[in-house]
Amino acid sequence: MEGPTHASTPSAPILAAYGYCEAVTGSQARNFAYGIRLLPGDKRQAMSALYAFSRRVDDIGDGALAPDAKLVRLEETRALLDRIRAEEIDEDDTDPVAVALAHAARRFPIPLGGLDELIDGVLMDVRGESYETWDDLKVYCRCVAGAIGRLSLGVFGTAPGAREAKRAGEYADTLGLALQLTNILRDVREDAGNGRTYLPAEDLAKFGCSEGFRSERMSAGADFAGLVHHEVRRARALFVEGYRLLPMLDRRSGACVAAMAGIYRRLLDRIEREPDAVLRGRVSLPPHEKAYVAVRGLSGLDARTISRQSTRRRP
Repeated sequence: MEGPTHASTPSAPILAAYGYCEAVTGSQARNFAYGIRLLPGDKRQAMSALYAFSRRVDDIGDGALAPDAKLVRLEETRALLDRIRAEEIDEDDTDPVAVALAHAARRFPIPLGGLDELIDGVLMDVRGESYETWDDLKVYCRCVAGAIGRLSLGVFGTAPGAREAKRAGEYADTLGLALQLTNILRDVREDAGNGRTYLPAEDLAKFGCSEGFRSERMSAGADFAGLVHHEVRRARALFVEGYRLLPMLDRRSGACVAAMAGIYRRLLDRIEREPDAVLRGRVSLPPHEKAYVAVRGLSGLDARTISRQSTRRRP
């Protein structure tokens, strides 16, 4: 097996494995793929490997298997992760995702335990857990999204001399929460169709929405717009905190994060302007708007803005 190095060129089997992961990412995760285009090749490959493994876990949770079968598959996936962690995956292994992730973990200090957390979060879905309070929901969001932020930071690293770099993992986690809460708002109807309601029960009760979101029309007396605006404010606060990560990253890693997070922030803006739209279908951004967000991220404008704001906050 290869030693940990950024300089050496991966072998043909490893390049093929990365190619498979990049194809999965490009076809299954348009927003994510948009952001990682801005990274140098080695980081883009590693992020694609992380995505492909994460997608496998998510697909088990969202698939049509019976719950007991899902539990078995998730534990098999955890066993595969253990093999990756123990460096037991050879480059000629038949699983390209395992080959690519094993190589990425040798290239970069990726905290693979974050993928255990992702599996734990999907297990919550399989078991049909619901969430009474925001603190309860945060546990789930940290597993399925905050952990992805911390895994990604293992690939990005922090820029030399970055101020408060020791808090980078905290900010990456918080930004993951912001993205996941935006996802939850965007997908309330789709999730309801799959028998899942993620928003905290106490929030649903407060705004008269406890009956759920299986229809385009809410019951009489439900303040769906009020519920959405309440959650949007919570997500915005998470974005403000999480965006403090940007000045800690190198230019291209910061551009990647700014592009992905910027797309979700604009989705949040749309949801805030028209809350009922999420009951009619999935809200998304047109390609030209995503391109604008990517250019803005690559320019470093978001990172500079956040850096100035952070400086003003310091006593």
